[in-house]
Amino acid sequence: MSSSLNSKVDIVLALYKESRTVFRLKDIAILVGEESFHSLNKKLNYYVQSGKLENPRKGIYAKPGYNIEELACKIFSPSYISLEYVLQKAGIVFQYDSRITSVSYLSRDIEVGNQQLVFRKIKGSALVNTLGIIRQTNHINIASPERAFLDLLYLEKDYYFDNLNPLDKDLIYKLLPLYQSKSLSIIMTKMIKDD
Repeated sequence: MSSSLNSKVDIVLALYKESRTVFRLKDIAILVGEESFHSLNKKLNYYVQSGKLENPRKGIYAKPGYNIEELACKIFSPSYISLEYVLQKAGIVFQYDSRITSVSYLSRDIEVGNQQLVFRKIKGSALVNTLGIIRQTNHINIASPERAFLDLLYLEKDYYFDNLNPLDKDLIYKLLPLYQSKSLSIIMTKMIKDD
């Protein structure tokens, strides 16, 4: 009984020592050296019921007070935060939107707690290229404003942007080939010239 209790304490301690706040089941298995997913899942569910961990989505566990942006990057892989969420923070779109928007290999709208997470599907070759994606030390992958601008323009050709001044035009032209889209090149070039 005490060895079972010690292994439970070790799991929680191991997670709390990590700088990450959100974990997939396989991340935890590697971290604590547990080979049986079934056994590990039972232990983790015990901690969820006792309030030491949260289970925001199936197969994902988190410390209480976890970082919602980190969760957005963990739900689907590969994915990164982009689109309106990044552009709003950069002052390129002014309309407030509380959703966290990301690009991924599929499109989904998910609600976790009171937070809406939106995933938009983008071409695989663009998705996996890390140019213009900032990998933060807090385990969050987020697009630069220039990358988010191109992501959104790729997905919505008629999108209206309030302020293009903060964008680095040279970086936009450097990122443009990732999308392999002639229509995106034409629209973007016209938009930059008109600005």
